[in-house]
Amino acid sequence: MDSVDLEVLKNSARWLEEGHRVLLVTVVKTWGSSPRPEGAMLAVRDDGHVVGSVSGGCIEDDLIDRVRQRGIEQTKPEAVKYGISAEEAHRFGLPCGGTIQLVLEPLTMESGISELCAAVESGRLVARTLDMATGAARLEPAQATDGVLFDDAHLLTIHGPRYRMLVIGAGQLSRYLCSIAVGLDYQVTVCDPREEYTEEWNVPGTTIVRTMPDDTVMEMKLDERCAVIALTHDPKLDDLALMEALKTPAFYVGALGSRRNNAARRERLKEFDLSEAELARLHGPVGIYIGSRTPPEIAVSILAEVTAAKNGVSLPELLQVEGAKAAREVAGKGEVCGV
Repeated sequence: MDSVDLEVLKNSARWLEEGHRVLLVTVVKTWGSSPRPEGAMLAVRDDGHVVGSVSGGCIEDDLIDRVRQRGIEQTKPEAVKYGISAEEAHRFGLPCGGTIQLVLEPLTMESGISELCAAVESGRLVARTLDMATGAARLEPAQATDGVLFDDAHLLTIHGPRYRMLVIGAGQLSRYLCSIAVGLDYQVTVCDPREEYTEEWNVPGTTIVRTMPDDTVMEMKLDERCAVIALTHDPKLDDLALMEALKTPAFYVGALGSRRNNAARRERLKEFDLSEAELARLHGPVGIYIGSRTPPEIAVSILAEVTAAKNGVSLPELLQVEGAKAAREVAGKGEVCGV
């Protein structure tokens, strides 16, 4: 679930409590190119105020105009399509003639939106099933592999953090990185056994643990929807986490450090009987090359690479820190500061 969509739910619940009528709009299917994925949401208030997005803007404009002209008259959910014809695709700004199907759901206090918000904010992954004939909705526990399902009779949507992130180290860089990661809707755990760092940790939406990193990795039972980032610069902590994380299916395992330190780290990890294939999974120096110098810039660099890995995008060597810096040296410009 996108954190933007959580804002849609929270605003919807607040508007209902204030006595407004609210139309919740959910993308349930797309054909061709589409600006927003299935499950993306938009809420339209009875006076035309909106939060969220289901397209590049033109469909939102049409929905807002519809509410302002006629109000929210419907009492039951309905499914609509935009972009079926070339004319509509042009009118609504759908790229490449794409088509998008939406479910328009008039919300009530019985829609369970407040309960859904509470479940998501507590870190739970929840499936919401909407009955199209009655407008009734029920909440149940969900699996991270579940997705949006729509069969004209029922709409099932998944809400809550699908991805987890383990950050080793509670230093300054970790604070910026974790703040952004929470915004990207990761369930973030920060591991650091050093009291001098953990006592002052106060990043909202994160969990801090003081156990040893290798124990934490094993306790979390990392799967294909997990990322691990080691940021302490302390081999006694980073290496412990990495040697266990590289044996898991985690989609991303990375460590901060220079090219020299990264090479030394790989040599140390060989002593833990890691295979060449497992070592090859290590991202290091971590991040993409954007000339980053400050902790916030470095955090952006790291999370850009994590996002690419999460979305199955293979980055060219010149975008990676090691490849970019090596190319600059070959060009005679020397190495510059960065990640």
